[in-house]
Amino acid sequence: MRRPHFKLRKSTRKAVLIWSFLAPSLLIFFLYRILPLGWNVLLSFQAWSPMKPAVFIGLENYQEMLFEDEVFWQALWNTIGIIGSAPIGIAIALGLALLVNSDIRGRDIYRTLIFLSYPLMTVAVAIIWRWMFDERVGLINYVARMLDLVDKPIPFLNSFTWALPSVIAANIWQMLGFYMIIILTGLQNIPGNLYEAAAIDGANAFRRFLRITLPLLKPSIFLCFVIGMLNSVTSFDLVYVMTAGGPGHATEILVTYIYKLGFTQTRFDYAAAVTVVFFLLLLGVTFTANRLSGGNAGAVEID
Repeated sequence: MRRPHFKLRKSTRKAVLIWSFLAPSLLIFFLYRILPLGWNVLLSFQAWSPMKPAVFIGLENYQEMLFEDEVFWQALWNTIGIIGSAPIGIAIALGLALLVNSDIRGRDIYRTLIFLSYPLMTVAVAIIWRWMFDERVGLINYVARMLDLVDKPIPFLNSFTWALPSVIAANIWQMLGFYMIIILTGLQNIPGNLYEAAAIDGANAFRRFLRITLPLLKPSIFLCFVIGMLNSVTSFDLVYVMTAGGPGHATEILVTYIYKLGFTQTRFDYAAAVTVVFFLLLLGVTFTANRLSGGNAGAVEID
């Protein structure tokens, strides 16, 4: 007697094959992303350190953070300030992309020089800019004094006024090459006949830029915007190497504050609560960017 033969349907076999390939990645994602996140949320409602057992304390960590911790608020505002610098870098990159997309001599060299900032390791970028901003031997102070712009060197990284703008400048410079390449790719994908038709209709260069270039560059610009904001809020190595969050807490951001709470003060429970707020901030930034980019990004209108 022949044994019954069960044959899976084609759609079922395809689903099994897909999940077989996805299973290792999903397992790794669960072990190293979902599980730690869940444990972090649970830890934020406890009082715990390596030397004592965990005790459930409810919302006490969050109450301390919101109503008693001035450093947290300073780090939060600094983080928002760095996020807000992303559009500045994108605007500069847009101007550079328009320049190197034109028929200028040596444009390939200029593209390479501008893009070189992005592949550099963040630690290397931080060391370069730390030297450039140095009060005694820094290039910026040297040039400023040669041009008689200042009477004495400016302590960029040791000043409450200049420290955060200096870190923001280094962050913008590092991402400038990435922004430019993305925007340049978008520029080169715009059909030339649109500009020709607009010129025939009497549209000048500025109107062609507003009515053709910008609308068709919206997907590229929003991609830069999302990546730039996410990079800004996770710039731990850049900030830590340049200023370590100082002077005082003038350049403290949430990610450096979390590191100090956990690994310097061993307040892992409180660091977990700050991490939850940081995670919610990232979700809010990503959600906002997605909503903004969900409009009619490709519409072209010529008056």
